[in-house]
Amino acid sequence: MNGASPGLGAELANKIARLVEERGWNQEVFARIARLNRHTVRQILQGGPKRQLRNLTVSQCADALGLTVSELRTLPLERLLPRMHGKPAADEETFDLLYERAQLPELVAWLERNRDRAVELRPDEVQELLDMQAPAGPLVKLGVETCVDLIERRRHLVCRVKEIAGTEYFDFLEQCVKLIHEKVKPPGRRA
Repeated sequence: MNGASPGLGAELANKIARLVEERGWNQEVFARIARLNRHTVRQILQGGPKRQLRNLTVSQCADALGLTVSELRTLPLERLLPRMHGKPAADEETFDLLYERAQLPELVAWLERNRDRAVELRPDEVQELLDMQAPAGPLVKLGVETCVDLIERRRHLVCRVKEIAGTEYFDFLEQCVKLIHEKVKPPGRRA
């Protein structure tokens, strides 16, 4: 196998270019974040390569954009664009799953009042909420609104950290994270 992604060429490159544009990144920033050489990035961002994209290139682009390779390859652009602003695409199936499995009346009531926020929860966040339903769990102790707010804040923070990691402030970010991690890591655990 030569490492190429069959049938993806210009169409996938155009999708990547649109997502990079949505992030507000130029060629140099995207090349640095994706760990790709500028020539490859220029080909992708200016109308697509004349040849198929290598699997490694697709993987690095997906990682830089905060997507899985599968999402980048298969999801339509209109479902990916909200993610470039820290919002997952609305997913009714995920909402239905959460609503079906919600056992606490407080969670059910919150879902009914906040459908627009609930559909934006990612599958891992939905599972996290479901896991918080234990009798003395966080949903009971802190309340549903507080728990959802913390999940949303974490998602936005991760998006901001990814954006900062692609700038000249990367070294500063790395030092800050290291200092904070030293304060919160469990004793005896090495970084």
